[in-house]
Amino acid sequence: MVAIHKSPEEEAPIHGDVLEAIFSLVPLIHLVPSCHVSKAWNSAVFSSLTHVKQIKPWLIILSQTTLSSRVNIAHAYDPRSHSWIKITKHQPLIKKHREISTVRSSHSTLLYTISPSEFTFSLDALHLGWHQAPAPRVWRVDPIVALVGKRVVVAGGACDFEDDPLAVEMYDTENHRDWIMCPSMPATLKSASASTWISVAVVGETMYMTEKNSGLTYSFNPITMNWEGPYDLRPDESVFYSVTGLLSEKLTVAGLVGEPGNVREIILWAVKEELGSGMEEIGSMPKEMVEKLKGDSEFGSVEVVWVGNFVYLRNTLVLDELVVCEVVNGNMCEWRSVKNAAVDSGTRMVFCGGDVRMEDLQRAVSFGEQTICMKQLEM
Repeated sequence: MVAIHKSPEEEAPIHGDVLEAIFSLVPLIHLVPSCHVSKAWNSAVFSSLTHVKQIKPWLIILSQTTLSSRVNIAHAYDPRSHSWIKITKHQPLIKKHREISTVRSSHSTLLYTISPSEFTFSLDALHLGWHQAPAPRVWRVDPIVALVGKRVVVAGGACDFEDDPLAVEMYDTENHRDWIMCPSMPATLKSASASTWISVAVVGETMYMTEKNSGLTYSFNPITMNWEGPYDLRPDESVFYSVTGLLSEKLTVAGLVGEPGNVREIILWAVKEELGSGMEEIGSMPKEMVEKLKGDSEFGSVEVVWVGNFVYLRNTLVLDELVVCEVVNGNMCEWRSVKNAAVDSGTRMVFCGGDVRMEDLQRAVSFGEQTICMKQLEM
């Protein structure tokens, strides 16, 4: 029998369900060039991401050095492929001619800087684009900041010499007009009117402020300019520290159970309907992961990033440990412990979430006139 050898041109092409299944095993950033092979491959990539293995929200960590305020490097964790990506830009991610203020994160998906001369903010999924606005009228050091619809709301955190430490201002990101003064924060929050003590969450057109140690909560609607509350968002008397956020479109609380110096559990609760209607437990972090977050010490404070149906948690005293929770079908938690690839001595880390799409990655590799390198890291 004579063996017949086919030339490469005669090999049967891979297409259809087989190609989609193969793409489901490929990390997201490596699918970007695959989209440009042919129309068939482009279609198969998007079909695979839609029907076989969907894109999942990223955790993004910006690194800001202590010697320079410029930001050139970010790291991203992609839970779809359980991998870290290093994002390097040849020019600073925040492109300015002078040194910038400290980069901060608010309610997980908003990054900003604030100074007496200007306010800058980033809204895109990968946080590569930054917008400039005038500085708020009130000089603030540690304000509570949130994006509510198309409006940036800045509250509290004022300097000691300002007349109203509870002052609230609003900036329309579409009309780019000056800051508008709003009704001040409730007086009961005066002793804790800074982001250090207040957790902020946004549901629809409403902003929720929760005092972390007590669970005392107020809501503010920037359209009606009305404050409502107080409400108690402490799910149980055993919870001594609470952080609120938006999880699967629901107002949710991550609570530390026990007492300072002895955290027994970390539990997620969701508000059932509206404030005051009760709460239901979503899931409890496995005890071995609670111990990992404790490290050799205890909990300093817990930083929580909420994006889509994912929650990323970290102990601010333990730099290299992260815990990821994916909520499936609205009520089932899948927990995972992850080593933090962004840890580097001499840098401060700014944590935020990114609801990344394929279009965002395609746009990123040709972002403006500057080159962005996205490289998967070996862990």
